[in-house]
Amino acid sequence: MIPRIPLAPWKRGPLLAALALLLGLVTALHARIPNVGGFGSLVENLLPWCGAFVPVLLAGALWRRSASAVVALVLPVTVWLSLFGGLLTDRSHPGGDLTVVSHNVDAGNPDPTGTARELAASGAELIALEELTDQARGTYEKGLATAYPYHAVRGTIGLWSKLPLSDTRPVNVVRGDVGPLARTKPAESAAEAADGVRALRTTVATAHGPLAVYVVHLGSVRVMPRHGFWTDSRDFGARALAKAVAAERNKRVVLLCDLNGTTDDRALHGLTSRLTSAQKTAGNGFGFTWPASFPIARIDQVLVRGVRARSSWVLPATGSDHLPVAARIGW
Repeated sequence: MIPRIPLAPWKRGPLLAALALLLGLVTALHARIPNVGGFGSLVENLLPWCGAFVPVLLAGALWRRSASAVVALVLPVTVWLSLFGGLLTDRSHPGGDLTVVSHNVDAGNPDPTGTARELAASGAELIALEELTDQARGTYEKGLATAYPYHAVRGTIGLWSKLPLSDTRPVNVVRGDVGPLARTKPAESAAEAADGVRALRTTVATAHGPLAVYVVHLGSVRVMPRHGFWTDSRDFGARALAKAVAAERNKRVVLLCDLNGTTDDRALHGLTSRLTSAQKTAGNGFGFTWPASFPIARIDQVLVRGVRARSSWVLPATGSDHLPVAARIGW
């Protein structure tokens, strides 16, 4: 009988080594992945989780005693750290002039009274709400009235403020089927009736001058058997919103929103190239917001232009399926 000769460490685990290299290439070249059926966009929304495969592959490499697989893991680790390593540190700074909060309160929220109370307790000067229903609107108005004497609601979104508001108007970001609330809101005007308002723009009077604030809830995305990652409505809204922001005359802009996508998503580049993420510049960690029970993605955002984010954080869970986000901004 011919004795079996063990494979050298460099020849063991070729499949593990190939998977490690593939992981590194996907992470590094995600923008080049074809967006057929929305696959490229889906990968980008889950991109930080590529790092979760590294310890799995490392365990396999050690079990197989594969030197080649261990070395191959250098690529995905290096790429992941270059993209997301900075998010592992605390980037917040003291100070700031204005605290803002954005929260998708969820159309099916069983406790809007408690949600309003918890948001008011944040002490923010501005609170943006998305996915308001007719039934819950009065509850939020009553719960926030004492601390927030100014508010504006258009369609399914609204802004509550401690500072005066003016020049409030809807922004058309809707086309087609946008989600369960698309046809449930009474319109403020014929134009709003046609558009199904999910975005507004208003001017907030601050001690440092006027601040343009947008409150937005982009269209829903869905994973569908025949169409893959369906994002048509959201992508249309993102393009429309990017045009509105590009045309905004006020140099100081804050966008409080549920974008139904992360800032890594290519479909949102028109916005992310013009605005800065408060979480990326002044947060601590990834700041995932959805789903509230086990957050895997940050789709709720505070984006700014002309002002600086000093800190950014995620607030405790409410009765919603989203977590609220907050940021402190300064001039």
